[in-house]
Amino acid sequence: MQSNTKGALLALMSFGLFSTHDVVVKYLGATYSTFQIVFFSVLLGFPLATMMLMGDRSGGNLVPRRPWWTALRTMASVMTAASAFYAFSTLPMAQVYAILFSAPLLITVLSIPVLGETVRLRRWIAILVGLCGVLIVLRPGSTELELGHAAALTAAVGSALASIIVRKIGNEERSVVLLLYPMMTNLLLMGILLPFVYEPMPLVDFAGLALIAILAFCAMLGIIGAYRRAEAVIVAPMQYSQILWATMFGMLFFGETPDAMTLLGASVIIGSGLYILLREGKGNSSENRPVLRTRSRHDTGTYLRAGSLLRWQNRRQESPAQNEDN
Repeated sequence: MQSNTKGALLALMSFGLFSTHDVVVKYLGATYSTFQIVFFSVLLGFPLATMMLMGDRSGGNLVPRRPWWTALRTMASVMTAASAFYAFSTLPMAQVYAILFSAPLLITVLSIPVLGETVRLRRWIAILVGLCGVLIVLRPGSTELELGHAAALTAAVGSALASIIVRKIGNEERSVVLLLYPMMTNLLLMGILLPFVYEPMPLVDFAGLALIAILAFCAMLGIIGAYRRAEAVIVAPMQYSQILWATMFGMLFFGETPDAMTLLGASVIIGSGLYILLREGKGNSSENRPVLRTRSRHDTGTYLRAGSLLRWQNRRQESPAQNEDN
């Protein structure tokens, strides 16, 4: 089996695990506060993250080199976590994914002021078409918009902002800082809110929280493996397979059947996102390739992010070689 094929299959499996993660979030969200779910999912995932990062022997500390950008990125991730978890708890899964898939369009727009990216006519048309797809899903005026819709849109904006900041400071900031700060901040802020929303949990539900952490960790490892085996332009589009997982899981576990307008809007959004990915993959239409280098899904700060972890591992591999040369 060719390397690109292996990478694509591994990515499909990993995004399937992420969708299963969202099924558990939705199940628990029917009973417990979003803040409680986020707090315990981070708390239970922190040991896995810490063990993985214990091998970092690079010099430095956890004081950020770009504190304002790091703070903004951290808050964007925390905002995305609460918003995405709440959206999954209240809306049909396919609808949430359709809205979240607008994040690559927003990344392209944000790349102009943050990265100095030049976006030409074809990508602007793709952005506008994709945003029309969002309007098709939301159908303002013909359906009642809920707080969950606003939460999903907030998650898409927060995820895009967090991703573009990583592209801005990723080569200067220590990867450990980028990886741990969102998790630590989630733990602190959700812990402050926890006493006001806490509901006692039976063992089976607490096991569900542990499953959220394990699924996210395994999915993250799978995505890293996919990018190590295949080209980014092959792996990145696999994220859109989550709409298929979401449709299947929604029908199977929650009796959700996405309507024609949701499927149409999702198709328009996905088509626009794929076009932007393929344009960036050509190499001559984008200097920074901000969407193509967003190597995982929406950044919630509840688990280690694949892109930052890949960067950290690459630097670890380069360091011994540099020492030998010296």
